[in-house]
Amino acid sequence: MEVIICPNAERVGQIGAAKVARIASAIGPGVVLGVATGSSPLAAYAALADMARSGELDLSEASAFALDEYIGLPLGHPESYREVIRRTVTEPLGLDPSRVHCPNGFADDLQAAGPAYEDLIRAAGGVDVQILGVGSNGHVGFNEPTSSLSSRTRVKTLADRTRRDNQRFFASLDEVPHHCLTQGLGTIMDAHNVVLMASGAAKAKAIAAIVEGPITAVWPGSVLQLHQHATVVLDEDAAACLAMTDYYKTTYAHLPDWQRLDV
Repeated sequence: MEVIICPNAERVGQIGAAKVARIASAIGPGVVLGVATGSSPLAAYAALADMARSGELDLSEASAFALDEYIGLPLGHPESYREVIRRTVTEPLGLDPSRVHCPNGFADDLQAAGPAYEDLIRAAGGVDVQILGVGSNGHVGFNEPTSSLSSRTRVKTLADRTRRDNQRFFASLDEVPHHCLTQGLGTIMDAHNVVLMASGAAKAKAIAAIVEGPITAVWPGSVLQLHQHATVVLDEDAAACLAMTDYYKTTYAHLPDWQRLDV
C-alpha cells in the first residue's frame, strides 16, 4: 500500500487525480473508471475535468461504474447517487452518459440487481482504477463494519453512524434511506488499481485502522492492505493517527521522478 500525505484537502484532490490520470493515460481512451460519491473525491473530479477539457487526458471512450446507490429514493431524486454521479462525474468529465453505470437501487427485484451489476462490470473487462473515499467507521462503498471481506454487490443496511454522517445532504435524518445497493469488498478488490482519498480529522481513526491495523471486517477498508496496487492519499488531519507518518513522507520524498505525482 502506497501512502501519500499532503498538506491540505486541495492537494489530496490534485495528487489523487494525477494518480488516476496516469493509470488512465496508460490504458487509453477506453479506460474503465470506478467512481465514488461523497466529499472526498470532489477535488479530484474537478482536477480530472480540467485535464479532460484541456486535452491532457482522453476520456472519449471511457466507461464508469459507481460504487453504490440508495434504496427507497424516487427516481430522479437529487441525492440519489445516479444524479450525484451525473452532476459530479459524467458532465464535468465529458463522459458518454450511456457508458456511466450505477447499481439499480430502483429495481423491482433488488436481489437480482446485484448480480446484474457484477455482470456489467465483468463485461467491461473490470474496473481499471477505482476511486474511493472512506466513512468515519471505516466503510468503503457502503460496506459497513462486519461486511464480508469477499462480498459482492448486494443490498446492505446502513449503520446509524453512516446515516448521521449523510444527514447533511438531506433535510432531516428521517429522509436518509436505511438501505442501499453496494459493490462488495470482493468486487472492489477486483479493480486493477485503487486510489483512496481522505481529508479531515473525522477520518483519522478510520485511516489508522485501515492502513496500519489488522485486516478485519470491523474496519472494512483494511482489506485494501491485500491489494497489489492500492494508493491512499491523505491530508495532514486524516493522517494524524498514523504511527509511521515520517516513513510515508520520507518514502514519497525520495521516489524517482518517474514515480512522483507532483503536479
